[in-house]
Amino acid sequence: MTSIIVTGASSGIGRATAELFLTQGWTVGLLARSAGTLNQMAGEYANAVPLVADVTDAQAVEAAFVTFQDKAGHLDVLFNNAGIFAPGGTIDEIALDDWYQSVNVNLNGMFLCAREAFRIMRHQSPQGGRIINNGSIAAHVPRPNSVHYSATKHAITGLTRSLSLDGRAFNIACGQIDIGNARTQMVQGLVEAAIADGKQPDPTMAVEDAARSVLHMANLPLEANVQFMTVMATTMPYIGRG
Repeated sequence: MTSIIVTGASSGIGRATAELFLTQGWTVGLLARSAGTLNQMAGEYANAVPLVADVTDAQAVEAAFVTFQDKAGHLDVLFNNAGIFAPGGTIDEIALDDWYQSVNVNLNGMFLCAREAFRIMRHQSPQGGRIINNGSIAAHVPRPNSVHYSATKHAITGLTRSLSLDGRAFNIACGQIDIGNARTQMVQGLVEAAIADGKQPDPTMAVEDAARSVLHMANLPLEANVQFMTVMATTMPYIGRG
């Protein structure tokens, strides 16, 4: 049986992806801070393993991955998804606490989870696995007033490339999915903010379409890899955004 850990599994893209993998028969480690939500999901799926942890806490992340390894026996895929979008503004308007929190969750948290997944995949038998980092189209073209989010997502692209290179010797593949405007709670907040400002909100797409794209990446044999995938609402301003 194939196995995956999904971070940020209690809501949004993470939850939609976790539920899709659960219905496909995967053993799914549900990693998030929300114990109640994770336990509820685990009560609905026998193949779910709740892993309550804050991705910014190195010891909690390590303990969660060890717990999953003990229960599943093998880690095939990490969907490195947990992230936040702190209140926006121009750089002089963004609170330093929001900057630090963005870096801590979106970059440090993904580093810590990738670190544990890489360690397990390197030393398990059979050796290897796949890490899928959730980037964003903001990793290529920033959204206005989002320097904190955009900077961290650009950093994830560097993380992805480095893991892809360093993982070759250990049969560890790493790819990145850049998702544009899946209808999560975070995106809904941006839509509502645009409407409140009298602006036309960006088009959105179903979060399940993003989840299916992650499933495609995860189902590939390790001899093949989607290095970068962009899946987005068709008419959103990405191509030519400025």
